[in-house]
Amino acid sequence: MAHTQSGGSTKLGRESRSKRLGIKIQDGGKATKGQIIVRQRGTRYLPGRSIGIGADDTLFAMKDGVVRFTTKIKQKFDGRTRRATVVNVV
Repeated sequence: MAHTQSGGSTKLGRESRSKRLGIKIQDGGKATKGQIIVRQRGTRYLPGRSIGIGADDTLFAMKDGVVRFTTKIKQKFDGRTRRATVVNVV
């Protein structure tokens, strides 16, 4: 008979793979049509001119051009304001 209990294996504790989120093309970089500019969860960055938004909130270029990041003041539904970053292709 064993004096200590066996360690056994666990079904928990595995790590998930990272999702590689973030900005893929910086301000001033060249983007071609369909190229991913930002991968994000939620709308941290808002789509501007010539930018499409995917089902998972990914921002992509709708035409060839140069990526520009601008900021604007956006009002929430409860009256508070926040500074939002808008992505454009010009």
